[in-house]
Amino acid sequence: MPRPGTDLALEQVRARIEQCDTLPTLASLAALAELSPSHLQRAFRRRYGVSPAEYHRARRFDQLRHALRQGSAVTDAVYASGFGSGSRVYEHSDRLLGMTPASYRAGGAGASIRYTITATPLGQLLVAATTRGLCTVSLGEDGATLESQLAQEFPRAARERVDVGREEWLDAVVGRIAHELGWSEAEAPALPPIDIAATAFQWRVWQALTRIPEGSTRSYGALAAELGVPKAARAIGRACGSNRLALIVPCHRVVREDGSPGGWRWGVERKVQLLAREQAASRPGAAGSASRAARRARG
Repeated sequence: MPRPGTDLALEQVRARIEQCDTLPTLASLAALAELSPSHLQRAFRRRYGVSPAEYHRARRFDQLRHALRQGSAVTDAVYASGFGSGSRVYEHSDRLLGMTPASYRAGGAGASIRYTITATPLGQLLVAATTRGLCTVSLGEDGATLESQLAQEFPRAARERVDVGREEWLDAVVGRIAHELGWSEAEAPALPPIDIAATAFQWRVWQALTRIPEGSTRSYGALAAELGVPKAARAIGRACGSNRLALIVPCHRVVREDGSPGGWRWGVERKVQLLAREQAASRPGAAGSASRAARRARG
């Protein structure tokens, strides 16, 4: 059990990290918290889901992302965000920005995005991929709105809609979702690589979400406990809210502590419908019913 005052000490450490362009040494942070370095490392990860060093790097990238979105020159944004050199940024930019800083600043300029839109029992589904992997899976009432949202995220990327003879990656995602929603009896294909900007903590949460079985749910608090960060329920919620891969990363399986569905990026009504379908499909004898439903859907 943590000693009284540990939470306050960790908040002081977090605040110090945010104030510093250069990450303080673990020893100096431990002295501030009056903990041993190893104890601080463990306690900080339990509370915030990442190490002090990972937290510092994520905060710097948040500042970099904001500066680039505001139109700052790449070099200015890099140094204003506390990075000592541009090479440090480019080492991590693929994972944390999803593209190089220059391309991100330019709204995805230079990126090539191919996408398709298809109807599902949950509404229109947009699936998009760059040359490196899957970048967006979203649901909506109509295709025009989904296309507009994609354009807002990557306003200067080359975007091409592919409806006839879809490319392999798009086809694989549509086929996988069709299989999981029960409106196709075809074998679920393997998913393509993923090209998504994310912090280390977001990746941990998203990977944990994929381990929640169909028909089951977890509360934010329960998921935080499973990840070893029992006080990070709000951070779990933010990571779920930043997920851009509807259904592929099943953030719909996370609910409030009282069991109510809570919100969902693609609509709480869809979330309720999806959970009900998954729970029904997971009951004994549901496989035959699903097969008959798929046959009826195909006419």
